[in-house]
Amino acid sequence: MVILCLVLALLCAGLAFWVWTQRCSLRSAARQLRELEEQGSAGRVRLAAPNGTAEELLEGVNRLLELRRADRAESREREQELRRQISNISHDLRTPLTSILGYLQLLEGADLTPEQRAEYLAVVKSRAQALQSLITSFYDLSRLEGGEFPLEVRPVDLRGTLAQLLAAFYGDFTDAGFQVEVDLPENLPAVRADPGGALRVFTNLLRNALDHGAGTMEVRAWQEGGRVVTAVTNAAPGLTEEDVGHVFDRFFTADKMRTGRNTGLGLAIVKSLGEQMGAAVRAELEGGRFTVRMDWHLWDKNAGREAC
Repeated sequence: MVILCLVLALLCAGLAFWVWTQRCSLRSAARQLRELEEQGSAGRVRLAAPNGTAEELLEGVNRLLELRRADRAESREREQELRRQISNISHDLRTPLTSILGYLQLLEGADLTPEQRAEYLAVVKSRAQALQSLITSFYDLSRLEGGEFPLEVRPVDLRGTLAQLLAAFYGDFTDAGFQVEVDLPENLPAVRADPGGALRVFTNLLRNALDHGAGTMEVRAWQEGGRVVTAVTNAAPGLTEEDVGHVFDRFFTADKMRTGRNTGLGLAIVKSLGEQMGAAVRAELEGGRFTVRMDWHLWDKNAGREAC
């Protein structure tokens, strides 16, 4: 009887000790959780004493903490990106607007000659057109990303579209000293695209080459398997491999000081609009020459849909 009492006493003592250690362990875990919350630390909550059930619970708590930290980090990144974009937009809009206001002030002068007045008005018109282009680009990109840009997919002759644009840009190429090499096969099949969207894509590509390229520019198209591939290539001495990974980012420009009138939206619109028409868009840099390649789906004449 005495032995039984001693055994029971020992068991009770052991149980009491175990309960005490578990309570201490859980209190420690609660304290760790409070400290992690207050300090924003990336640590994990751990138990001081083993307990399978409690450890399973804490594993779930730790996963939630990691998800919360990741969400906070992503939120901070989005906020920083938004601030950067707002700053870029403000700068890009302010540059032509400041110029317009400056020349309007000059036009108020009473002693201007007719030639000077005409010159100043031409500058104001040019800056106003640039400002209109910027605002249109901002609006179009917002509509594209919001899925509100109307697209009517049908068979499109990319050869005809490119030939039309190259003729329209001929004077610009000549004035900028470009040598344009064109390779557009006559038997190029139609692709699945929106006519206006395809025109906008190639307009942006040619404008990007004019603004940032020099020397020789190549405009090519060819059929590759079940796709039609188009490529616009120009010399880009100031571009780096690191830059190439960001050329389709909104508001990215290789002009880090943003001294020109380039918003960095042209290629962002190319990628967004191209992908909405089902084309694969990618950029390459090789030997100092920058290429934007687009792979377009063929139009199935019989089924009236994208070719497989």
